[in-house]
Amino acid sequence: MDAFYASIEQRDDPTLRGRPVVVGRAPSERGVVAAASYEARRFGVHSAMSMVKALRLCPDLVMVPPDFKRYRAVSDVVFAIFRTVTPLVEPLSLDEAYLDVTENSLNEPLAMNVARRIKAEIRGQTGLTASAGVAPNKFLAKIASGWKKPDGLTVIAPERVEAFLHGLSVDTLSGVGPVTAKKLRAIGIEKVMDLRRADHDRVHLAVGNLADWLAELAMGRDDRPVVPDRETKSSGTENTYSRDLTDIARIRDEVAEMARQGARWLDREGLYARTVTIKVRYSNFRTITRSHSASPGTRDAEAIVSRALDLLQRTEAGTKPVRLLGVSVHNLMESPGEAETRRAVRPLPLLDGM
Repeated sequence: MDAFYASIEQRDDPTLRGRPVVVGRAPSERGVVAAASYEARRFGVHSAMSMVKALRLCPDLVMVPPDFKRYRAVSDVVFAIFRTVTPLVEPLSLDEAYLDVTENSLNEPLAMNVARRIKAEIRGQTGLTASAGVAPNKFLAKIASGWKKPDGLTVIAPERVEAFLHGLSVDTLSGVGPVTAKKLRAIGIEKVMDLRRADHDRVHLAVGNLADWLAELAMGRDDRPVVPDRETKSSGTENTYSRDLTDIARIRDEVAEMARQGARWLDREGLYARTVTIKVRYSNFRTITRSHSASPGTRDAEAIVSRALDLLQRTEAGTKPVRLLGVSVHNLMESPGEAETRRAVRPLPLLDGM
């Protein structure tokens, strides 16, 4: 979907149309940008940017608080459209998915036509635009989907894959973030074609086991299937505070409540967890995690709270100001003593920066 949250806000409030809009919390609440309209993006504003910086780049920015219930309702409509076309739908987020349309209910032999009809159906039912990438595999389809946003449709036919790869920089490859890109450039690899020609041992020395995966992508190969039911291996809640927390009693209360939320989620899903993890980010942005695993698994609220608070004692919270706290449960199972579950479940929403 194109600028999903911001586009919903502009659709529902005509006064926002044509204006630079961001969804997120105010700078006084240490907000970050959850979504930016295309008008805002022209100023360099993008998601995950601090609201303070966004306002510096665009003083006329309109800030709208997020309404995730409304966004999820629209997302449900979009995914229902996907699933009328193919059961092979792999969600990546509320507004993005992989679809395998090799066989489809439209009886369309060309995936390009499938994409056009899906885009038209989304616009008709939601009033919003989506961008699609059509390609022989996930890696190429993902890149293509962002090629002509908004309302784009980019097709990479099998015979065009080689030519398409020639123009790509290494940071377009799946798994290459800023740190990995910097390591690759340090050994002279700027383009995908440079990666093909590079000595494999040298690449492995720079990026470790990622080298094998990148070598496959550089050849245009990605054999990952579309997996319609991606399992959830953990669930958690975290929160960034508008003012640093310094009172250890308040910090303990916050951690305890997040732990109870995790226990309630486990109870709703009929699951047990072996591992409890806490996350603490100090005012200097240094972030640490602490985990504890035990058998059998549990969903007892007080047991999870006790373990989370014990982990908190292994941090410097209370002696150093705290900006963010989080608690999560991992190693999920359907009965206390069994192996980790494979059942797909919906996680709790993360609250970081919202």
